[in-house]
Amino acid sequence: MRILGIESSCDETAAAVVEDGTRILSNIIASQVEIHARYGGVVPEVASRQHLGNVLPVINEAMVEAKVEWEELEAIAVTIGPGLAGSLLVGVNIAKAIAFAKGLPIIGVNHLEGHIYANWLVGNEESNEGNERVPQQPVFPLVCLIVSGGHTDLVLMKGHGKYILLGRTRDDAAGEAFDKVARILGLGYPGGPAIQRVADEGNANAYYLSRPWLRGTDDFSFSGLKTAMLRLAQEQGIMSGAIQRPQMVADLAASFQEAVVDVLVTKTVEAARRCQVKQILLAGGVAANELLRQRISERSFLPIILPKAILCTDNAAMIAACGYFHYRGGDISDLNLDINPGLKLM
Repeated sequence: MRILGIESSCDETAAAVVEDGTRILSNIIASQVEIHARYGGVVPEVASRQHLGNVLPVINEAMVEAKVEWEELEAIAVTIGPGLAGSLLVGVNIAKAIAFAKGLPIIGVNHLEGHIYANWLVGNEESNEGNERVPQQPVFPLVCLIVSGGHTDLVLMKGHGKYILLGRTRDDAAGEAFDKVARILGLGYPGGPAIQRVADEGNANAYYLSRPWLRGTDDFSFSGLKTAMLRLAQEQGIMSGAIQRPQMVADLAASFQEAVVDVLVTKTVEAARRCQVKQILLAGGVAANELLRQRISERSFLPIILPKAILCTDNAAMIAACGYFHYRGGDISDLNLDINPGLKLM
């Protein structure tokens, strides 16, 4: 069963063809990072206009790379939210137009749920024996940490579509905190990769930052860490536009990254132990962070599934994979499908 996925919730225009919810036949992404970097963040109007120019070429490229004809598709899956309204409209409208023209079913997908289903995906790589790799399939019940620019949620998943929210951020999401701290340190946008790159040269023990544990809950809070970094940068005379001290900036970045990762990993592992699950999954753009991936692999007492870095950030393969499981469960939308920029997972 082959499904075309379309993703345009923020600043990535993406299309992919996925077979049986796991095998990636194509995964095309047109990034707008360089365009928005000059503004220090995503400009919604600019993003939606870029989607308009990118969406058809990206879809066509995905179909060509997958070597699939339209009549070989089973359905179209498209992100309906959460995200930027203008960006979402581009993806949903083109998906509805194609579905109508080709007589295909359409499936609306929650962007956050799509990130979770990146864990079901495997590429076309070959093993050393020349045989296709078999994906390590998640096993229920499991705990998933969804950690991105706009969300930091800890979810108990008992089956496909069966979610219980354990905790979420009370203020800044982890990715948002990375972006803001990168701006404080003059490292540019996007903040996550910038901080990771500089932190590799720093000493994570140079500055100790208090961890916001929020004892007794599975919730997160990162605004205090952001404020602490602001004060440290001011005290050290390191602010965007000021004379830079490379080693001090690297030490600050490493210390901040260590604090965020410590909280994310500790709370996730504790929740998994308490809920007596079988696996832990990571999802979302921040799940591409190398230190986070390393720490959770080291400290977890359970098997961990980590999507490839390219599948952690916004892409359409995860939307197609999620759409497959919705389709298999009979959850199909119609041409009245609309966007929901504030859509919740649960």
